[in-house]
Amino acid sequence: MVARHFLPWSLPLVAWRARFASRQGTPASAQGVSQLPLVEAGTLNWGVPPLDTSQARLRQVEAAAAAHPTLPREAVVKEDIQRTGIAFSPAALRLAAQFKAKAYFIFSFDLVPLKDMENHEHWSAPEEIWLEGGAWGFRPTIISVRLNPNSPYRIEVEGPEGEPQAVLHLDGEPLTHIRFPPVPEYYTRTLSNGKRVIEIAPTIEWGYLVYLTVFRICQYFGDKEECQFCDINNNYRQQIQEGRPYTGVKAIEEILEALDIIASTDSASHAYTITGGSITSQLKGQGEAEFYAQYAAAIESHFGGRWIGKMVAQALPKPEVQRFKDAGIQIYHPNYEIWDERLFSILCPGKDRYVGRAEWHRRILDAAEIFGPSHVIPNFVAGIEMSKPHGFTEVEDAIRSTGEGLEFFMSHGVCPRFTTWCAEPLTRLGKENPGGAPLEYHLRLLETWRDTHAKHRLPVPPGYGDPGLGRAVFSVSSFMDVLATSPN
Repeated sequence: MVARHFLPWSLPLVAWRARFASRQGTPASAQGVSQLPLVEAGTLNWGVPPLDTSQARLRQVEAAAAAHPTLPREAVVKEDIQRTGIAFSPAALRLAAQFKAKAYFIFSFDLVPLKDMENHEHWSAPEEIWLEGGAWGFRPTIISVRLNPNSPYRIEVEGPEGEPQAVLHLDGEPLTHIRFPPVPEYYTRTLSNGKRVIEIAPTIEWGYLVYLTVFRICQYFGDKEECQFCDINNNYRQQIQEGRPYTGVKAIEEILEALDIIASTDSASHAYTITGGSITSQLKGQGEAEFYAQYAAAIESHFGGRWIGKMVAQALPKPEVQRFKDAGIQIYHPNYEIWDERLFSILCPGKDRYVGRAEWHRRILDAAEIFGPSHVIPNFVAGIEMSKPHGFTEVEDAIRSTGEGLEFFMSHGVCPRFTTWCAEPLTRLGKENPGGAPLEYHLRLLETWRDTHAKHRLPVPPGYGDPGLGRAVFSVSSFMDVLATSPN
């Protein structure tokens, strides 16, 4: 048991107030996002209340941070929020509605279905939150919003009338100030066909990345093909049922028009991602490589290197991957999802059937010959290794397996990155694992990823902005937050 008054970050009010006053700047990666004001929480009255059963989660997080002293406490909280979700008070929702909205850019990334959100959080919640200052003296940390009205993490509004101040609480205790992302100019614009820019070309990572989901459905259908952790198809259905404008296949022309608006009004975005569901047969008479490459070719032809071009697609044969490179794509993400051979076949049945695990890995290494190893960055979903009923039951075994995958790829110069698993309830795994994976797994993974990256002296992954705590903008896991500016 870790007593709160012995923790190094349980700081006197005057100390954290002074530090916050000296850190009013924006992380380098997010500079120039917008000149619109950000919400800042004000003075918090942090005391040392006695421990009680109502603060069980708070004690767990404090104990976890103390047990992993080489990880910043900001990363501990970020990982815990990502796996648990976050709640908003009614006042916080009203305040957040004035800022940049959650766009549901590909998946739901929520812990409850939209229909079960009694306060209609999905219409008011922000895309991300920025943690800074407060009783724990947080350095700037950006976190993707994953809604869960029952989460022990809750955003409240404090301060006098007319001066609202957003504050993050855990088990009722104030932790840190919250900022909401400003509404960029381009989010106020519509295309000539009446669609809003937020629907066609939303931005994430505090404005750094334009996220282009040009095909919102995956052709891996049903339990025998869909990845068991993925809700892309079910999210599409629920968004349509809720009445949200949600274009299934986006036209090249509307992508270019939206990007024209962004380019003329914005300086914060530095990369774009083209992605969508897997294409196992054809879409509009084209295979996967041909379909997605046409968007990249059009963007690069029109904008000539304005952004770093990234492509998330299946691990494709070498000639098809070459299409992406020829179209102007700089970074390729052939996501391998999970390392363990047995679990890959169970949790990714479609990918196992159509491509196969061994072939998928071979194609990743083949792609490194085309893009260069540092520009092939496959993703995996961190935490599904421990999903019931088929996953590992011990953290040690799960980390050993994940670590084998990291060692394999990093020894070849390929640096995987990861998304912290959100156990979305419309997926099979989400239904069976509402709590996600243990926090201990996520913290051990951060250490393993960081140390393996340093061992192989790999460069900072390109296309993610600046690394390091207080600078990182990647919001769906903490791998960039724990990464040093340069390898040891």
